[in-house]
Amino acid sequence: MQSLLTPFTAISTTVGLFLVMRRVYRRYPFAFFHPMLTTTTLICIGLIIFGIPYADYMKGGKWIEQFLGPCVVALAYPLYNQRKIMMQYKNAILLGISTGLITAMGSIIFFAKLFKVEEEIIYTVIPKSITTPVAIQISETMGGIPSLTAIFVMIAGFSGIIVGPYVMKYTGIESRLGKGLALGSASHALGVAKSTEYGELALSMASVSMTISAIIGSLIGPLLVLFV
Repeated sequence: MQSLLTPFTAISTTVGLFLVMRRVYRRYPFAFFHPMLTTTTLICIGLIIFGIPYADYMKGGKWIEQFLGPCVVALAYPLYNQRKIMMQYKNAILLGISTGLITAMGSIIFFAKLFKVEEEIIYTVIPKSITTPVAIQISETMGGIPSLTAIFVMIAGFSGIIVGPYVMKYTGIESRLGKGLALGSASHALGVAKSTEYGELALSMASVSMTISAIIGSLIGPLLVLFV
């Protein structure tokens, strides 16, 4: 009975907390109230307060994680609906994503070299603008610390969905296409989730941006090691 109770508690608590935080966010749409951020923070606090090992939580959490694959596949539907716009702006989309990704990775190397950061840490941080599964593989290939890379990916994702809307607002970016591309390339899966607030076009562009960023990043990431 105990073996079933722990996973059930983890799943029900996580889903229930997310639904509550989503209602809070809809009523008070401030960036720091985003349900992904608040739910994650509250779960971490709860695990610490009650002394629950992460491994025990993941007995149920892993079942939620299993839905990541089907969710990604489901993004094919809005992509199909927006296929004509994608083909119409394909050059701008590819150029924008490539420029953003190269700038993100290149700036990491520049500042890391400027402040004399250890090479292992540089290899760990370089893939932070790519979705987690791919970023971990790139980090491992380059000689970084995969588990630490996952943390940097989360930091990039959360910072992107918090700061990104303000940046787009004050720089006058109104295009849903542009918002989707920016969120998908800067904040990967979290950016895709955030883009749903701007409509189906933004969602489609965010998912395209996340996917292309992963492909391009896996190609140029190991090459950037030559400049470290």
